[in-house]
Amino acid sequence: MRLLEERILKDGTVKHGNVLKVDSFLNHQMDIGLFNEMGKEWKRLFEDVEVNKILTIEASGIGLAAIAAQYFEAPVVFAKKTMTINLDGELYTTRVQSFTHQRVYNVVVAKRFLSPEDHVLIIDDFLANGCAINGLMDLIYQAGATLAGVGIAIEKGFQDGGRELREKGIKLESLAIIKGMDDETGTIEFM
Repeated sequence: MRLLEERILKDGTVKHGNVLKVDSFLNHQMDIGLFNEMGKEWKRLFEDVEVNKILTIEASGIGLAAIAAQYFEAPVVFAKKTMTINLDGELYTTRVQSFTHQRVYNVVVAKRFLSPEDHVLIIDDFLANGCAINGLMDLIYQAGATLAGVGIAIEKGFQDGGRELREKGIKLESLAIIKGMDDETGTIEFM
């Protein structure tokens, strides 16, 4: 998606350790106009797939998933990284390692929000090694639901996550795929 690539080049910053900082428009401050265009594009890319629920993980995926959900006319469920007193009933649980935060989270979804009748589209902001996506897929499979596909805003194509998902036959649609980044020069190359 050229619009997203242009925004990454304009406002993204390459940090040491293969970190792309896009907090001015994607995952701290959110550009809702851009999110709308991304939602429309995911709807186009997944128009041949049944979707009745969208799943993401807190926190950065929530805004993207919520905007995209209006085009699918589907509710958004987000996996929580922390237990709260509001979580009651039975839960699906999995473990997810965060590339950015360098820690492992126990993530949960209440069983009443995912069922075998659901056709679930995962939406998230980044795909690097695929840990978050694999965790969300585990929750879907625990529920006996159907994975409709995975929509990613920015995929780090030089890391293994996207390749591994595609090799499993999963429908993966990334709106921008980065071929390489250089933290010394700040350059970003797209596939």
